[in-house]
Amino acid sequence: MNKNQEVLVAEYDSATSGFTKIYEVKDINYAPYILISFYKENDINDTPFRTKLSEWFKGRGIPSWRDKLDLLLHRLNITAPYELLDKAFGLSLSDQYWLKPFDSDISYDDINFFDNDFDYAEFMEASLSINSGQIINETSLKTPNNTTDGMLKKAWIIDNGIRYLLKGGYKNETLQPFNEVLASEICKRLGFNYVEYTIDTYKDIVVSKCPCFITKDTELITCYQIRNNMERHNSLEDYEEYIKKLEDNGIENAREKVENMYILDYIIMNEDRHLNNFGIIRDVNTLKWIDVAPIFDNGQSLNIEYYDEEEVHITGNGRLFYEVKSFDEIIKVVKNIKRIDVSKLDGIVEWFENLLQQYQHLTGYSDRRIHKLCVLLNSQINKLKELQKK
Repeated sequence: MNKNQEVLVAEYDSATSGFTKIYEVKDINYAPYILISFYKENDINDTPFRTKLSEWFKGRGIPSWRDKLDLLLHRLNITAPYELLDKAFGLSLSDQYWLKPFDSDISYDDINFFDNDFDYAEFMEASLSINSGQIINETSLKTPNNTTDGMLKKAWIIDNGIRYLLKGGYKNETLQPFNEVLASEICKRLGFNYVEYTIDTYKDIVVSKCPCFITKDTELITCYQIRNNMERHNSLEDYEEYIKKLEDNGIENAREKVENMYILDYIIMNEDRHLNNFGIIRDVNTLKWIDVAPIFDNGQSLNIEYYDEEEVHITGNGRLFYEVKSFDEIIKVVKNIKRIDVSKLDGIVEWFENLLQQYQHLTGYSDRRIHKLCVLLNSQINKLKELQKK
């Protein structure tokens, strides 16, 4: 189902989280975008389409590379992440797709997590807590937390009626939440469209907190889905074809909005701009492409390999579609770098230093490390200013 729109009728095997047979396709236009190019009207059980349907559904679940996955599975009392997929009809807070049992009279309005509350305390404890020995109960598995992607420990919560996503750091590193907040502040000052992240704490653990930017009438379609049926060139052509696709579907100023994301990545040296953490917002009722998605997921940034008294050493590179490139190369996709008023970032290095110092008692960051992070940020801002002079 897509909200209350029937998409297809199929047989689902919960033991494998796959679809074994498709009986009827009701309306392929309302299917997940990535499936449409595999659809053949006269052969709905064509292996590529059915396989892709199963792959898409499994991809909604918690990935095998989630940090401390074994511990999470133990606390959830399950053996594999896919066991969670149909606990709550496959519902997500990133789109409106779900599994409706055949001949059931249940409606989307009855169960969606945008309108209906859900228990989250136990899942949050299982996901984010360091020392919890609690085993979650079955009723607490009916949450949108079953369909979260990414490697970081995370949990959806409800705060004053708003759905927020909490994300921790990776393994023993705690910088990611601070990078998210820094990215928000940069975007705010430069006038970019972004998801606002703030710092929060959970049992003395520093986490980032951001509101859900999808509504019950919209969905996120990632760049990966959009480019899935497009030829791969492993060159700048992939980027250009993506921009043209957005423009052809009526998204205004698409190039500039995507460029803004790469400007941010340059400033904070974001190494993880993969094809599933940017895309577009689509209206699920009209199927109209609304806009470029706000900038989100910026945590893998400011990664200092090591530093000495004289120099900060950086080994990381950025990502431009299928290529790993230096940040100095990626920034070249911006047609007019002078359109950005970099002076609006004046004082942000001191702002970031203050933020890091404020939580120093929880992170254990040394003054030296905070200083080096600020040196790196200041260096990137100055390099951007120099680019504008050319």
